[in-house]
Amino acid sequence: MLKEIHAASPASGSVASAPRPVLRLEKLSKTFGGTRALRDVVLEIAPGEIHALVGQNGCGKSTLIKTLAGYHDADPGALAWLDGEPFDLSAVTDARHDRLRFVHQDLGLVTELSALDNLALSRGYARTRLGSINWSAQEKTARALIGRFGVDIDVHRPLMYATPVERTIVAIAAALEGWEGGRGVLVLDEPTAVLPHTEVDKLLEIVREVRRSGTSVLYVSHRMNEIFDLADRVTVLRGGRLIGTRDVADLTPQTLATMMVGEDVDISVRPEAANGARGAQLEVRDLRAGVLRGVSFELQEGEVLGIAGLPGSGRETLPYAIAGAWEGAVSGALRLPAQSDAWIDLGDDDAPRFPLVPANRTTEGVISAFSVKENLTLPLIGRLRGRAAISAGREAELVDSWIDRLGIRTAGFDAPITTLSGGNQQKVVMARCLALNSSVLALCEPTAGVDIGTRVQLYDLIAEQARAGLGVIVSSSDEGDLLGMCTRVLVLRRGVIATELTGDEITEPNLLHAMEGSD
Repeated sequence: MLKEIHAASPASGSVASAPRPVLRLEKLSKTFGGTRALRDVVLEIAPGEIHALVGQNGCGKSTLIKTLAGYHDADPGALAWLDGEPFDLSAVTDARHDRLRFVHQDLGLVTELSALDNLALSRGYARTRLGSINWSAQEKTARALIGRFGVDIDVHRPLMYATPVERTIVAIAAALEGWEGGRGVLVLDEPTAVLPHTEVDKLLEIVREVRRSGTSVLYVSHRMNEIFDLADRVTVLRGGRLIGTRDVADLTPQTLATMMVGEDVDISVRPEAANGARGAQLEVRDLRAGVLRGVSFELQEGEVLGIAGLPGSGRETLPYAIAGAWEGAVSGALRLPAQSDAWIDLGDDDAPRFPLVPANRTTEGVISAFSVKENLTLPLIGRLRGRAAISAGREAELVDSWIDRLGIRTAGFDAPITTLSGGNQQKVVMARCLALNSSVLALCEPTAGVDIGTRVQLYDLIAEQARAGLGVIVSSSDEGDLLGMCTRVLVLRRGVIATELTGDEITEPNLLHAMEGSD
């Protein structure tokens, strides 16, 4: 069994019986200005293993992957070997090595194009003798690349209509194009961040299939169950430093979380039951939007209400429709009993709009060209305006207070939002919504791509806001969010509420059975 690694180079006479690593990194450091993102990291991946890379947001995982991919240059002194042969980490380049392939979290696909076209973008189209595109050969190649994973995808259909797991499979197929297997490494960065459990299982089997072909996998994920289901070994980073590499079989979720955070953290967080009914905060009647077919429910004051369901059930639509952010037609009515007895048509332009933490923070939650401050205060400009312009002092005071309150790790409020880790970007989006002081907050996939420490912080934050009277709607494909935040869950199937679970009824088996409609 492979045990904890030590910093010995492949040529320095390590244990003779140990297989030669397919990838080894030594003394890997990376500095941005005055910030040391990585400090003398050692990473070793064995042939044919699935090796997990974990750590809190901002620990250096993304920097390591981007340096390995050629997006960043390493600090002087970094060493790297692939299958025993050295390669250079010191310069920015299109690709470090042909036997290093990457699937990044955003997948790098053009969703307006088909799977066939996306697969051809990196390696080029098949050509006839006259130089024109050989569409027949290209289709055959695309079907073969995707078919090796046991799935059937319409290769001519734009990927915007594909499921999330289908898009991920296309990205993996594109990364492995021209590579029939054998010694090398496929790097997967958060491939299941927003996948529901039914599609996660499919993707994990795809990863196992990659391993069966002889290829090693470096797998980045915040989901503990995936690490323990899939990985052989796990490397933990904290603060840019290597904490250790261990056999997964020698760990428990609790001990792994402690390695990541640096202190004991309760990963079995469960919300406290609400202290008695406080009255309805929000009432919704006959909501219709997208696949939703007449959904009615109440949200109590200070309640955290979960929305669960398989893809296409309406789970993804409901919070957007309630918040006034659904782009399609919406009908039905809502009432805010504390404010008025009147029912308001949800289709009216003057219907209430509630703050929404969207499902995809990259495309919907943050403006990449803006700073932390600008992203946080964008909807609050009216409140911060003085007689003629925005009050810089008032704005700085507001931003500083939320940075401190949510523990947002940033070089400063003028730092570009893109310099923050995913978890800290999520905190900025959360702070922006909470700063609006609404009575209702809608959350979609609130912990997607968020580490265990930040996850617990967000759970505690929402619980604190609920105790203060905020009504919260949580829609998530991650059962952990529903277990860790909600005291009541509505399970949707085919656009209607099929099941309601409360208190101790909210267990993972009950949620899965209710979503699937099984006993």
